[in-house]
Amino acid sequence: MNNFDRKAHWERVYQTKELKDAGWYQPVPKTSLDFIEAIKLPLDSRIIDIGGGDSLLVDHLLKLGYRDVTILDISETAIERAKARLGDLSGMVKWVVSDVSNFRPSGVFDFWHDRATFHFLTDKSEISNYVETARQSIRPEGILFIGTFSDRGPKSCSGIEIRQYSALSMSELFKKYFKNIQCFTVDHKTPSGNLQNYVFCGFKRLKENP
Repeated sequence: MNNFDRKAHWERVYQTKELKDAGWYQPVPKTSLDFIEAIKLPLDSRIIDIGGGDSLLVDHLLKLGYRDVTILDISETAIERAKARLGDLSGMVKWVVSDVSNFRPSGVFDFWHDRATFHFLTDKSEISNYVETARQSIRPEGILFIGTFSDRGPKSCSGIEIRQYSALSMSELFKKYFKNIQCFTVDHKTPSGNLQNYVFCGFKRLKENP
């Protein structure tokens, strides 16, 4: 996809599509919330949602009592929509407009969440950079929770080719810096009624020798 402007693409998507019509729409992000509950993530955890843009996860996190939440998205339009939806609550959230492939956080996080952003990175250098950024951004023993289309899922989304993963290939990619906690697959039903198979993996950041 030569000369593809990823930011411009996603700005157009969010400027022309309502959230409820997007294939990734979830009124309740149950898989992510169930995982957060299962690991008993403390309410004072520092959380970042990669590609969180107009997702409703932040709404649920705030309702649960989490108060240190950062939302990163490549689309400023998506973030502005989320701010408008949250109203006064938006001031409790840190908002970052950035492409995750060149994101440089100023601190570390306890919980890194990514549902359906990582699989849009198909270039090997961008994938390697993502892994390295996650290593630098997640504290030792912090948690990385990532969901992508599985090898039984779609091969493209929103007109863009994606990279499919299996539990094995995901684990292999992150194993240098992260210990696998669990991987599982989930069928997501889109607003149009189609089923999309995702693979989700939870990892714990390994301690490294000084």
